[in-house]
Amino acid sequence: MAHQIIRTDKAPAPVGPYNQAIAASGKILFVAGQIALDPTTGEVVGEGDVKQQTEQVFANVHAILQAAGIKFSNVVKTTVFLTDMNDFVDVNAVYAKYFDQAKAPARACVEVSRLPKDALVEIECIAVIPER
Repeated sequence: MAHQIIRTDKAPAPVGPYNQAIAASGKILFVAGQIALDPTTGEVVGEGDVKQQTEQVFANVHAILQAAGIKFSNVVKTTVFLTDMNDFVDVNAVYAKYFDQAKAPARACVEVSRLPKDALVEIECIAVIPER
């Protein structure tokens, strides 16, 4: 994939498994925000358990990336929405299983008042599909 990690000591270092910026080229895939829905039942998985919900979110994102023929390594930007910023550490623990900190995408994380179906976490991402 044609992407380059951009780092500078003139901006704050990341406080989690992400990088300051990514320069990328290729076809862009915009993955809609995913919550912890079981794709067969449509029900939220792991009610009240942010780690379990984050695992399901990543399972859903993985399925979408696979459908596009790419992997997590193609993701260049994520946005994480939390209903409670106190869950930041727990979500980061799961997030780090999918993204190597040295090559992780750029990321934003925000607290929101509510998510669909009262989910605790939602993640959207942007990935690059390499030209073949």
